[in-house]
Amino acid sequence: MIRVLLADDQVLVRAGFRALLDAQPDIEVAGEASDGEEALREVRELRPDVVLMDIRMPVLDGLAATRRITGDTGLKDVRVVMLTTFELDEYVFEAIRSGASGFLVKDTEPDELLRAVRAVVEGDALLSPGVTRRLIAEFAARSKEPAAEGALAGLTEREREVMALVGIGLSNEEIARRLVVSPLTAKTHVSRTMVKLGARDRAQLVVLAYESGLVRPGWLG
Repeated sequence: MIRVLLADDQVLVRAGFRALLDAQPDIEVAGEASDGEEALREVRELRPDVVLMDIRMPVLDGLAATRRITGDTGLKDVRVVMLTTFELDEYVFEAIRSGASGFLVKDTEPDELLRAVRAVVEGDALLSPGVTRRLIAEFAARSKEPAAEGALAGLTEREREVMALVGIGLSNEEIARRLVVSPLTAKTHVSRTMVKLGARDRAQLVVLAYESGLVRPGWLG
């Protein structure tokens, strides 16, 4: 059973998400929060698998709450998906760098929301269905200058290649086709790369790909 915490200051938004999620046989809403401080308390007490976190909330905003959650080693298994009104909200990029597993637009289709919750539990990044590459391109344009590649020293050439493909927004299936390997092999390479780099999920792998200079803005395709 996937346990979800809903953090949003709008009661109707939480009610709508709860009705949808609780209707699923493999998902349950473990709790709700109306601001970032309450979300932190609930996360520490309930240890949900996924937090659906609104970016803009009173007392403590979702971005600050996400930093605290992803920075707490005791909460390393908790995945945060940011909720936003706009596809390319200016705070989304910092949220991804801060450790969020991705984001969803609040008016997303119900099937996409359910797919998102299940995907992040499996360790996949959710960089907004349908706008992934546009988001990555925008994120890259806002990224800091590439750091030294020393952090990638432990990767094999194939792992670097796979990481670069993750960085330009390809799925495991697309990586498999590009490298002429099976999807399982592609997934294994991605998983090993994440372990070596200490990345929580694919979203952080994308960040590392840009910040290490392995991928540069404009390399989409």
